[in-house]
Amino acid sequence: MNAASRTGPPDRARHHRLDVAGLSKTFGSTRALREVRLQVAPGELHGLVGQNGCGKSTLVKILTGVYTPDSGASVAVDGLPLALPIRPLQQREAGVSVVHQNIGLVDGLTVWENVRLGHYRAGRFSRRIDRHAERQATEQVLARLGRPLDAGRQVGLLSAEDRAVIGIARAVQDHRPGSGLIIFDESTRALGRSARARFFEVVRSLVDEGTSVLLISHQLEEVVQVTDRVTVLRDGTVVEAGLPTGEVDEAALTRIMLGRHLVTHGRVESTVKDQVVASVRGLAVGAVTGLDLDVRRGEILGVTGLLGSGFIETAEALGGALRAGAGTLSVNGRDLALDRVRGSTGEFVAAGVAFVPERRLEAGVAGELSVADNLTLPRVRSRGSRLRIGAGWQTQETAAMIEKLDIRPADPHAPVHTLSGGNQQKVLLAKWLAGAPNLLVLHEPTQAVDVGARHDIIDAIRAAARDGCAIVIASIDPADLAVLCDRVLVFRDGQVAEELHGELEQDAIVHAVFGDDTRPQGKGWVD
Repeated sequence: MNAASRTGPPDRARHHRLDVAGLSKTFGSTRALREVRLQVAPGELHGLVGQNGCGKSTLVKILTGVYTPDSGASVAVDGLPLALPIRPLQQREAGVSVVHQNIGLVDGLTVWENVRLGHYRAGRFSRRIDRHAERQATEQVLARLGRPLDAGRQVGLLSAEDRAVIGIARAVQDHRPGSGLIIFDESTRALGRSARARFFEVVRSLVDEGTSVLLISHQLEEVVQVTDRVTVLRDGTVVEAGLPTGEVDEAALTRIMLGRHLVTHGRVESTVKDQVVASVRGLAVGAVTGLDLDVRRGEILGVTGLLGSGFIETAEALGGALRAGAGTLSVNGRDLALDRVRGSTGEFVAAGVAFVPERRLEAGVAGELSVADNLTLPRVRSRGSRLRIGAGWQTQETAAMIEKLDIRPADPHAPVHTLSGGNQQKVLLAKWLAGAPNLLVLHEPTQAVDVGARHDIIDAIRAAARDGCAIVIASIDPADLAVLCDRVLVFRDGQVAEELHGELEQDAIVHAVFGDDTRPQGKGWVD
């Protein structure tokens, strides 16, 4: 659809910052979006939520010109219709920018090089980049955000929080104060609680100037706390448009998203037995030295801490994903030398150790392979013959795991990369649960999945514990740790600084990790 001809500048105060109407998108026989209507006001922080696969990503890709919508759609910014498909230059001129979940920074470049990438200006006569001017422009936008970072520092050395600020700086550098629309697509997923609070302080300052923000997030608690209104997508259709978040809580938003009530997870009776399944002695990895720990049959042990404290490296070493400097892991009496891991997990798999990494597409599943191939891959060698892979057992095992974890679509032949993030995570978890591991190590098992998928994943982890599996969960999410774990080890400077057990509370976990500096005040703090 072509935009109507521009007849004159609109009265921007009388128009929505973003006005989407009649937007549909069809892929073959699948209707990804159906007659979507979305309106974001100037100076509004607007949430967009829905389950994985509901159409959020498709909508963002249409707004950024990756996809062309079906005929009949219209998109306007400040009253100006945009031609569809939206061209990158048109998007930039309209003041629409996106900060994606991976931020998209180049680690080898400096702060100013990342901020100005794609915006460099050459000298009129020299045709060379004026490095001083580019650095100065970066410092100005960072000062506007109240975060004066060293513009000459290499981005790869920065914290996740500072990287998020750079993403915001890139997004607003072409906006006059009080103008533009920034779309944050799961941009807080790598941030801890305190860092998220400071992130939203920056975002709120922009909104207070008049900039509009569309926040896409699976963290419903976060959405309810920080946004002004929220729009809910379900199966490609808007089921609630511009709902004031002051009128809704997390439970109500969940019901709207799912179209049904969801039984919330509370603590369940412990399944811990006396038998020690996994025993670690003398582990040295990253900041960790001389660590000893035991995990018993049916126990869910959480490990957490600040980034760099050693809890992530501990989990990766136990799962066979990271070579340790020293240490031994004994699983049901079978010893594994943790300092001899060289990238092969064969010895760990043979001992019944399974590892579910944080980065599912990069390190967990084979995106181009089917659901069935991914689910059965670890057992093909042991169950298939030399001449032929046993298709019968693969079919049965795949069908059972699809049903157990409610993987959607329930198509064993679907390539995994075509599934939503939550269903990709279910495939990754099912791949290892199908082999009934002795020790299951998980890193952020519910990260960036919707509330329905989180419910299914938690149920599956608990079921594995009831079946006698020893489980280790590495996470910075206090909600996951509180609802799942029998014990939580809090790491600090490479050592276990505190052990929590019994009736675990989120506040107690947060306090143990951060100490007294855990509750910044103001809108944006997610308690």
